[in-house]
Amino acid sequence: MSTVPQPPRRHGGTPAMQRVSPRDLTARKGGEPIVCITAYTAPMAGFMDPHVDLLLVGDTLGMVIYGMNTTLGVTLEMSIAHGQAVMRGSQKACVIVDMPFGSYQASPVDAFKSCARVMAETGCAGIKLEGGVEMARTIEYLVQRGIPVMAHVGLKPQSVNVVGGFRVQGRGKEEAKAVLADAKAVENAGAFSIVVEGTVESLARKITEVVKVPTVGIGASPACDGQIIVAEDILGLYSAFTPKFVKRYAELGVAVSNAVENYASDVRARRYPAREHLYGAVEPAKKKKAPSRSRAKVRT
Repeated sequence: MSTVPQPPRRHGGTPAMQRVSPRDLTARKGGEPIVCITAYTAPMAGFMDPHVDLLLVGDTLGMVIYGMNTTLGVTLEMSIAHGQAVMRGSQKACVIVDMPFGSYQASPVDAFKSCARVMAETGCAGIKLEGGVEMARTIEYLVQRGIPVMAHVGLKPQSVNVVGGFRVQGRGKEEAKAVLADAKAVENAGAFSIVVEGTVESLARKITEVVKVPTVGIGASPACDGQIIVAEDILGLYSAFTPKFVKRYAELGVAVSNAVENYASDVRARRYPAREHLYGAVEPAKKKKAPSRSRAKVRT
């Protein structure tokens, strides 16, 4: 039976497991595909950690955990709290924290302050931020100051209000040219990998061919150097909508609903809690057996 791995001990005991680093992932360019998935809590991170290379504390937590309509309402404090939880629950995977909207766009200096705080307070290996050409100077500034950056081009959820919703990128010639330019810009700025989201397959394939750092696709191409997905999407725990690129590997939402329905039924019928679930339950007194009455001998 699978159990959640325990966090490494800080004082004595068995030494902590060596985590996958951003440098390790960069070295995987053109090699074995990189497996990435989102994580927001310690238990989920523990279940997924043995099987993946990278756990992303994505700003999608706003939608799948907090019920927001977009990712724009996520705060730096939320990202830090969930980053800490994922670090506690994992041992092996590289943990990257998504920078929320408004925490890095103003200037490279502001971005550094936010990113440095995230890394210091969570212990994560690096950060992810959205943007291409317009964010290249910020990425370079961060990398020069010791912050590994995972870039994000193509469909950028934090820019949905500008691009007109969650729309596939790269359909037209000019748009494809712009996305490719974004990928080259963030590579040149020093990003250790690039998420390519919601992009026409042929364009994602071309980006993977021309950049020297790994590409991680989501709704992109099987040719990418790795893939990332929102855990709740593939586990059937988020039903607001299901993107075309999602493959369901489980229906845990249905299992949760059925389990709670059975629990509610047992409570209402007083079947739960049963005696085995109680502390210090007194066994019911057994009725004493009446003594057998022997026939008295009658004297005549």
